[in-house]
Amino acid sequence: MSFLKLTDLTKFYGNTCAVQAMNLTVQKGEFVSLLGPSGCGKTTTLQMVAGFEAVTSGRIELDGKDITHAKANTRGLGIVFQSYALFPHMTVAANVSFGLEMRKVPKAERAERVAQALALVHLEAHATRYPRELSGGQRQRVALARALVIEPPVLLLDEPLSNLDAKLREEMQFELRQIQRKVGTTTIMVTHDQSEAMSISDRVVVMEAGRATQIDHPHRVYEHPRTRFISTFVGKANLLPGKVTHSSGASGTHTHVAVGGLAVEVDGPRFRPGAAVLLSVRPEKVQLVPAVQGRLEGEVHERFFLGSQWLYRVGTPVGDLMVLTPNDGRPDLAEGERTGVDWPDHCMRLLPADETAMAELEAEDTAAEVAP
Repeated sequence: MSFLKLTDLTKFYGNTCAVQAMNLTVQKGEFVSLLGPSGCGKTTTLQMVAGFEAVTSGRIELDGKDITHAKANTRGLGIVFQSYALFPHMTVAANVSFGLEMRKVPKAERAERVAQALALVHLEAHATRYPRELSGGQRQRVALARALVIEPPVLLLDEPLSNLDAKLREEMQFELRQIQRKVGTTTIMVTHDQSEAMSISDRVVVMEAGRATQIDHPHRVYEHPRTRFISTFVGKANLLPGKVTHSSGASGTHTHVAVGGLAVEVDGPRFRPGAAVLLSVRPEKVQLVPAVQGRLEGEVHERFFLGSQWLYRVGTPVGDLMVLTPNDGRPDLAEGERTGVDWPDHCMRLLPADETAMAELEAEDTAAEVAP
């Protein structure tokens, strides 16, 4: 049985639909991220779960209990806001203790639980400081300790790392995940940062225009995106227009596609012959080979040094390809240099050229949610 369940959760602001028929089940102890661009409905979804936004239609259940219309202060959820929302006039310890005081927890127990929470986030030595005396990362830890000290059934994180610099943000990603695993609290995080969502989540909910377009394990979202939007929002992708010629195989899962003068055979969802499709290949899956070898021959139009990697834009007969190669000591290519490009067959994916024509797929319809 799922611990948190959203059924056809919908939110309208006037005639504008912010969230449309969201269906999601979250298991106890699971870390799920709502990922998408600004305005996609991810924060509105979180606020409905928290009780800050009224639900237009649909249902929210927590541990078998309907909380759809329950007041926010009766749900007992832990929340970390983007701004942290710490009380500036209170010490770190007082900030963390506040929720316990509101719940009338005895003083001795409060002190013990606050000490445990601060130890969890490595801030024992900062208990008597004020928020203004802390770094951004330390304030983030205080907000996390304040949310966890009440031992909530679900922890809600609203862009918790967005105010940190890039290096600290990366460090805090993994620290956040370590803390969540140690405590075991069911967690839902809102983020627009795909690397953040992919690196620390058990599952990712990719949202676009108020809808959940794919709910899956991070690796599968990246390697098997369902739509053009997902393939480009979650990482980078080369998308080459093509046309289906025919399907083969006992189960009809080998699709033959013409991409310009290139003919390829792709495993996966079956499309009708004549259907317009996009052949998707991730830049890191494309390999640079001698000019007379590989599937295609091309010319390096641009190159960008990324430190640990080189990013090339290679012009080919079927269009420009992005190629990402490791900076591992091999000779780099100069702009204007001729090269061959190749990629493994199993790294190709087919996507519908027109996302409104998803229903034309003859493959088994992918469910709105994949069980963890």
